[in-house]
Amino acid sequence: MEQTVIRTVSENDVDRCYEIETVSYEGDEAATKEKIAKRSRVYPQGFIVLENENGVAGFINSGCAYDVVMSDEEFKQLVGHDPDAPNVVIMSVVVHPDYQGKGYAGLLMTAFIEHMKGLGKQTIHLMCKERHVGLYEKFGFGYVKQSESDHGGMSWHEMVMVL
Repeated sequence: MEQTVIRTVSENDVDRCYEIETVSYEGDEAATKEKIAKRSRVYPQGFIVLENENGVAGFINSGCAYDVVMSDEEFKQLVGHDPDAPNVVIMSVVVHPDYQGKGYAGLLMTAFIEHMKGLGKQTIHLMCKERHVGLYEKFGFGYVKQSESDHGGMSWHEMVMVL
């Protein structure tokens, strides 16, 4: 595997993260550049990027809440986010298509989980498509239910990990 670095997002990463988000997600499910910029600005502790020799290749971003409602669309804009809350909600886990299949998502997820443990968080929540349920189960996430959210016109499944 190529040499990689995982680090906290910087303001200079926003354009590249937006580019990765738009080429990696289907339909209307990709976050806008404004949402990505806000997530990087408001909660950089919950936004990590993976860099290889060509720059940022993938990232994970998140917010925190006391009461997690996965179908809450406003939370994707960090409405109700509290950095001190014990529950983490992942908004995006994404690797540029040119770098998929190289283990980058696994590196990101492992680093993110350890980082959240280090911050004293209690749970990590996410929504994923059905085809990714097994992948997240391998990391220790448990299946909760099919989500009420139809974000981007897609069907989603809620998962949670207790740290």
